[in-house]
Amino acid sequence: MSGTSAELLQRARAGDREAFTALVQPHRGELQVHCYRMLGSVQDAEDAVQDTLLSAWVGLSGFEGRSSIRTWLYRIATNQCLSALRSSARRPPTVAAERPGEVLWLQPYPDLMLDDLPDHVPGPDARYESREAVSLAFVTAVQLLPPNQRAVLLLRDVLGYRAAETADLLGLSEDAVTSALRRARATIDASRTRDLPPPAGGPQERELVDRFVAAFTAPDVDALITLMTDDVWLRMPPQPFEYHGTDAVRRFLTTIDAHRRSIARMVPTRANHQPGWGEYVHDPVTGSLHLTGILVAGLAGDRISALTHFETTLAPHFALPRTLRPSERGDPRPAVGTAVGDRDRYGR
Repeated sequence: MSGTSAELLQRARAGDREAFTALVQPHRGELQVHCYRMLGSVQDAEDAVQDTLLSAWVGLSGFEGRSSIRTWLYRIATNQCLSALRSSARRPPTVAAERPGEVLWLQPYPDLMLDDLPDHVPGPDARYESREAVSLAFVTAVQLLPPNQRAVLLLRDVLGYRAAETADLLGLSEDAVTSALRRARATIDASRTRDLPPPAGGPQERELVDRFVAAFTAPDVDALITLMTDDVWLRMPPQPFEYHGTDAVRRFLTTIDAHRRSIARMVPTRANHQPGWGEYVHDPVTGSLHLTGILVAGLAGDRISALTHFETTLAPHFALPRTLRPSERGDPRPAVGTAVGDRDRYGR
């Protein structure tokens, strides 16, 4: 522990809340991402981090310094998440999964909340790069794991803690950790996409995204399907609807053709290091544009491998306004300062 951290710890133990905040604040963002991976919900992750910091403040006298403050906070946060996962009251019945393999409550994680994460180098046993470890596909697969397997996989393969460290953090034996990790890896590996996405924000991604937006707001469904992988997934959490493969997705997109044509503006955003958009439709009564959903695309190579449509609950986290004024329809940038892609931009 550095001299500054040791001084802050001493002051915090003496009851100095400002010193405690300075001690834990550098770790807050990464703890929230960890809790998001565990719980699949931005809001639940925020609650878990609040509970973690409260528990750390109350239990600060019990911190013996055998590990770093960061590792100690990860211990508390992981166990907070495990308690939440095991609580029967965590999810209302209307949001519970009805079929094996469904993850109905998953929420997107705004890139705005990923920008300021500290650049910690994962431990020697990490298997996932940070971008893949926050992708919707990865987080979705993690939600299918039992709680202990979930925690073991994230601590070992994402954060890079060794088996002995993970066992200590979770209060398990090393054999139990090894067994849980083996089963968790089998589940995750079966769901991994082999084709890597193009570099985020690079020319290949921008070209694919521009082609997708043009096709998505056009009447030609086939043009949209040609941009997708054969095993593309389309999901709409928390609704129990999902479509797998281009034939199923084509039928669905044809069914909602009228809705797609009603989209007047797609405001770019990013979630889970993936491109996304706020979808706005025109209200003929007020003349304003109303946000109807947040669409996030998963990319694999030069194709779309997944489309996930989310409800508008998290719009404030993405700096997406609920409505755009009529005067903003011709403005290249809305009031929140997010770049806009709309039909005019694509020549329609």
